[in-house]
Amino acid sequence: METFPQIVSVDDHTVEPAHVWQDRLPARYREAGPRVVRAPIEEMTFTGGRFAPRMGTPGGDGPLADWWVYEDLRRPLTRLDTAVGCDRDEIRLEGITYDQMRPGSFRVPDRLADMDTGHVRSALCFPTFPRFCGQTFTEARDRELALLCVRAYNDWMVEEWCGPQAGGRLIPLTLIPLWDAGLAAAEVRRNAARGVRAVCFSEIPPHLGLPSVHTGAWDPFLAACAETGTVIAMHIGSSSKMPSTSADAPPAVGSTLTFANCCFSLVDWLMSGVLDRFPALRIMYAEGQIGWIPYVLERADTVWRENRGWAGVAGKVRRPPSELFADHVYGCFFDDAFGLRNLDAIGVGNVLYETDYPHSDSTWPRSREIAEAQMGHLAPDVVERVVRGNAVDLLGLTPDGLWAG
Repeated sequence: METFPQIVSVDDHTVEPAHVWQDRLPARYREAGPRVVRAPIEEMTFTGGRFAPRMGTPGGDGPLADWWVYEDLRRPLTRLDTAVGCDRDEIRLEGITYDQMRPGSFRVPDRLADMDTGHVRSALCFPTFPRFCGQTFTEARDRELALLCVRAYNDWMVEEWCGPQAGGRLIPLTLIPLWDAGLAAAEVRRNAARGVRAVCFSEIPPHLGLPSVHTGAWDPFLAACAETGTVIAMHIGSSSKMPSTSADAPPAVGSTLTFANCCFSLVDWLMSGVLDRFPALRIMYAEGQIGWIPYVLERADTVWRENRGWAGVAGKVRRPPSELFADHVYGCFFDDAFGLRNLDAIGVGNVLYETDYPHSDSTWPRSREIAEAQMGHLAPDVVERVVRGNAVDLLGLTPDGLWAG
């Protein structure tokens, strides 16, 4: 393709700099708030979908990593957090320091330079230390401090990561205090007032001990999102439970099945009645890929049509699930040739593109080459919509793909 559109990536990641919370929390909370300590790794495993690191004594022997320390949590930076630039066969589950990662992972000027290399115009970035929807703060004991941490992250995201030096090329994605729907609604409105149009949420809240979307518990939050045009963004793993088959399954099993939580979550939303009650609501599934969507919609329509009398959705879900999907839901992908061959069955207007920088799955720096190879059969106007146009419309960007604040 002679002129391939510049990418608007709806799923990249930021590795938060060490100063985020130390600079923004009230002085009395800084010692208790998230901070970085350099220390050795005693042990680190990832089996059955469970990540289990153990921190050694600072100054002790062993391979060093930079660790986030917060309440009882000890969470190291790992090579999987920022793998771009490394040979695929050399990527291991190992702890690293900031000095060992690509600077574009946490520094805005370096990120913009890497975006230029990857043919990326602008990017929406999910968090790392807070986890994909702020589970870290949801699990904390001190809820007053946790709320301050959520707000501090959002202020850093809007004012620094997506601030003037980013030139509109980094698009803010904020967190909510998941433990209180009223506080969550207030945080959505606070950030919407400064131009934010996307917020993180859990794909399967009950896995976090929270109410499901089948209850009315989330209504204040959902109403705030609908009223402000804030997109609900759900990343794989945002339920803190990656798909797996057994406690001893290698990470390859979960990596292959990452789309499964999105599949379960989508059916939850389609059968919840929420999308009928909040017609302006929009949701997106980051890193879930899209090839699985047509059959799920086909099956959901069959169940709704044939079984709704006994299946608990009569009178609640008023339209076929596939129609609800078309009006409310966006699937996101970075490498899904099968999905692109079946794009008509998904909907040209319901897919968004991503590069997953700086994770090990990322297509960077070959995002353009991979997209061109997989989209060669599509008309130029369709490619334009998939690569950037749908995201521009959904996130309220300028025609040039920038966040205007």
